[in-house]
Amino acid sequence: MSEEPVGGARRGERPVRAVVLGGSGFLGRQVCAGLAARGAAVLSVARRDAPGFPSVRLDVPAEGPDALAEVLAGHRATVVVNAAGAVWDYDGEALQRANVALVERLRDAVVKAPGRPRVVQLGTVFEYALPDDGRRLTESAPLEPTTAYGASKLRGAELLLAADRDGLLDAVVLRATTCLGPGLPASSLLGRVAAELRAAEARGESATVRLSPLTARRDVVDSRDLAAAVAAAATAPVTGRAVNIGSGHAVGVRRLVELLVSVSGVPATVVEESPATGRSAGVDWLAVHTGLAERLLGWRPGHDVAATVRAVWGGTTTNVEEGPD
Repeated sequence: MSEEPVGGARRGERPVRAVVLGGSGFLGRQVCAGLAARGAAVLSVARRDAPGFPSVRLDVPAEGPDALAEVLAGHRATVVVNAAGAVWDYDGEALQRANVALVERLRDAVVKAPGRPRVVQLGTVFEYALPDDGRRLTESAPLEPTTAYGASKLRGAELLLAADRDGLLDAVVLRATTCLGPGLPASSLLGRVAAELRAAEARGESATVRLSPLTARRDVVDSRDLAAAVAAAATAPVTGRAVNIGSGHAVGVRRLVELLVSVSGVPATVVEESPATGRSAGVDWLAVHTGLAERLLGWRPGHDVAATVRAVWGGTTTNVEEGPD
């Protein structure tokens, strides 16, 4: 994992001044913290304030690009991180608004802003075609998403990379695998399990958690490691590229759930019953190759699965859902 400070400027370099779109969300909070820990001046832009960080409340898709351009100019931004967006279980209109229209506003705002801030887009491996079992995805894998979520994220990435090719801005897309960490929302599998365990703990009861069959194997990355990748991409001499961010290997989903139950200490029975649904339904195995991230960003993951699951439990509340940024 890259620990190179990004906030202090070397000779001829600007100090990092970061605007994080969606800074109040699950990933956005970690991105803000990761950049700040490396010396960057961080401003969150979202519909809610980001605890612990200067924040501007702005509904980016609803506003024209001038409003965001004004924020970028006022902060003297050198990098804009797009950690906002709708997740897989939103409807098509919400996905279009949050994952495409927001990126269009971002692109146009950056073009208007002084200083040409770099754009770091948080993308997803679901922008790719589904991989064959045991074959890690590289950045040259076909871009053939099988879900509306993946298609909307790919469209946003393509908008930024096209603007980069046209010389309008500098953009890097980080295509991340499944992200886990503190504050994981209950819309995710492990977030739901953690919330149900925490609720049972509060009642002083054992938990019965009913889930889809836990047969899949997934590449998971700690959200704090993703934040470190963002910090590296903020200043790395690379642009106009998509880079995979993950652990580089697949882990059984059942093992993740079992680890979480063990870490929690809550007596629990896990019942596997209903068919799998959601963005990764039908994906039996998924992992990415991370060599490009190491070569171009000097990045590699720094947390193992056990440490990540402990962080999920440590950051869990009984909240059922986290709303949009």
